[in-house]
Amino acid sequence: MSVRTRFAPSPTGYLHVGGARTALFNWLFARHHGGVFVLRVEDTDEARNTDEAKQAIFGGMRWLGLDWDEGPEVGGDCGPYFQSERREIYDRWFAKLVDADRVYEDGGAWRFRFDRRPVTMHDLVCGEVTIDYRDESNTPDMVVKRSDGSYVFHFVNVVDDLEMRIGHVIRGEDHLMNTPKHLQLIEAFGMEPPKYAHIPLILNPDGSKMSKRDEGAAVGDYPRQGFLASAVVNFIAMLGWSPKNDEEIFSIDELVSRFSLEQVNRAPARFDLEKCRWVNQQHVMKLDVAEFARVAKPFVEEAGLPIDGAFESVMAAVKDKVRVLSDVPKMVDFLLCDELVYDGEAMAKAGSNAAVWSVFEDLAARFEGIQDWSADAAKAALAEAAAAAGVKAGQMMFPLRVALTGRGQGPDMGDVLSILGKSRSVERVRAFRRKENNS
Repeated sequence: MSVRTRFAPSPTGYLHVGGARTALFNWLFARHHGGVFVLRVEDTDEARNTDEAKQAIFGGMRWLGLDWDEGPEVGGDCGPYFQSERREIYDRWFAKLVDADRVYEDGGAWRFRFDRRPVTMHDLVCGEVTIDYRDESNTPDMVVKRSDGSYVFHFVNVVDDLEMRIGHVIRGEDHLMNTPKHLQLIEAFGMEPPKYAHIPLILNPDGSKMSKRDEGAAVGDYPRQGFLASAVVNFIAMLGWSPKNDEEIFSIDELVSRFSLEQVNRAPARFDLEKCRWVNQQHVMKLDVAEFARVAKPFVEEAGLPIDGAFESVMAAVKDKVRVLSDVPKMVDFLLCDELVYDGEAMAKAGSNAAVWSVFEDLAARFEGIQDWSADAAKAALAEAAAAAGVKAGQMMFPLRVALTGRGQGPDMGDVLSILGKSRSVERVRAFRRKENNS
């Protein structure tokens, strides 16, 4: 029998990084084993469910690349895939419990009669867990059908897993204590249970449980902030899973190949947004220049910066320094725009040595005299101007950077000189000298 896993979100809010991690682990496990990944929607909470939340979940999964083989908008043999459309199925399975005398009415609601004995589950991550049902005061019989006729989570969750032939249930550790209840229900139905794997919780760096309000919790924020989907998948995979060596950067295909439940950690995972930015940088560095230019372009356009034929060269100059794509506009604005904004601190540092200004007196003229402009020719002109003023050329590189970029750090100066070209470099050196004269 092929592996079948599922992700069953409730559309009451955006896709949380914890839910995305659950979906990812189920998806990776199914893909690793050549199995089936099912998406079903637990939308019976009519008061809290919204279409906007449903679309946010679907959109977040698609952005991450977590395609589903069965489910909404795809179909399959085990539908419907919305719980709100499965009432007849639940009624049929509830009737089985009635026939088996495993439920009884209590104040209009219906309770499932537990078998009063210890129940042991064998979890693929947490190991052996036992709940003793002999003390009814600690484990009262469970309501499975409310007085208004609606079914509770535990009942529909079990029925759906059985109906959809789910073989592995991979879910958060917060469901661990629910599983013995589910095992009792499955046994009452006379069915074989799936294998369970409860994955560790995700905590904030301070050890508190990560909530929907915490920074980095909403998957929908990541594309807007300029993260690559491949990097976010890589980062989320490492929240609770480890290849048991020092490797940290993986493509999606590599994760599929390497993933196993045996390598899921028992301890809670610590969320670190800075680590996610670092992972993203490693993925950006792996892009070729053309692809980087393509994914960065929308952020540059949104910032209102002009894009011309030199755009790909500009992107090549900054690619390996980019952590998230939303940083790109402020890293390249001085290369794309004629107007330059000077950083005050860098300007003060550049002009602190009077020798700077004696060099810059004739540097623009030397630049202007270069017939075949190149970065090497420009640097040679700087060396000549420095020698004429009796200073070392190395001392002039920082002032030249500030003159050409308006800031104290950025791309390699060779790239800056090449991209700006002769006329803009001349103009900026002169503007820099005028600015100091007027200060």
